[in-house]
Amino acid sequence: MLKGDRFTHSYTVSPLIHEQFIELFGDRNPLHTDEPFSRRKGFQGRVMHGNILNGFLSHFIGELLPIKNVIIQSQEIKYYRPVYLNDELLLAAFIEDVHESVNVVEFKFNFSNTNGVRVAGGKIMIGII
Repeated sequence: MLKGDRFTHSYTVSPLIHEQFIELFGDRNPLHTDEPFSRRKGFQGRVMHGNILNGFLSHFIGELLPIKNVIIQSQEIKYYRPVYLNDELLLAAFIEDVHESVNVVEFKFNFSNTNGVRVAGGKIMIGII
């Protein structure tokens, strides 16, 4: 993996992912589970849990990189727009820096919806183990 390398992958926030997230973590906040409540608060529908995107990042790092001997050391994510059920998201990530002396690779990433609108972004530091 070299500085400047780019990666993309599509993810869909399916009903199964949403339901299983709620089942696993018990976060039943009405913003995420109650359509009328969310609409009354000014959203287009139920807002998906932001941490679903963290799960997509974990999949990207653990399964899609060309090497498997990695571990996430730190992760920063900012949410810019709501994500809704059945939204298709494009994860675009690139290697911003490689710190060979400490075996660390720094990624910057963005999630965009099908309209090309950035919904989240941040950075991940991974260690090569």
